[in-house]
Amino acid sequence: MTASVKKLVPPFTRENAIAKVRMAEDAWNSRDPDRVSMAYTENSFWRNRSEIFQGRDAIRAFLRRKWDKELDYRLIKEMWAFGENRISVRFQYEWRDDAGQWYRAYGNENWEFDGNGLMQRREASINDRPITESDRRFFWPHDAPRPQDHPGLIDSPE
Repeated sequence: MTASVKKLVPPFTRENAIAKVRMAEDAWNSRDPDRVSMAYTENSFWRNRSEIFQGRDAIRAFLRRKWDKELDYRLIKEMWAFGENRISVRFQYEWRDDAGQWYRAYGNENWEFDGNGLMQRREASINDRPITESDRRFFWPHDAPRPQDHPGLIDSPE
């Protein structure tokens, strides 16, 4: 384990909580269910919108369904608050359906980590709002991390 990864385990500091959130954002923007699922414990508990499930296999299946539906997905996450082994996040992402309708999703997540820095609990509340293509704000390359110089949510009017 590298020194930089080792620092991303509880207890969290402001700096490593922010880094942990950015690592999660980058992983989710890859749209790779296998990569994303490895950040969670083998029996991680999830509540996502109206779905409740547990375990990496269920996480991978959920993410495959999600990204089959949510096309051209681009996400920004920001740390809202943190504690010893918990991080709260607010996020927005944009996606379109197969009919070409664009959406912006707004949400909050509560994360709880084990001693190895793997997420053992994720609870997410999310709302989608239809937008026009001209209302989009997230334009970096598809399936890539957000560029370091791209504005975050704190810089957004919504």
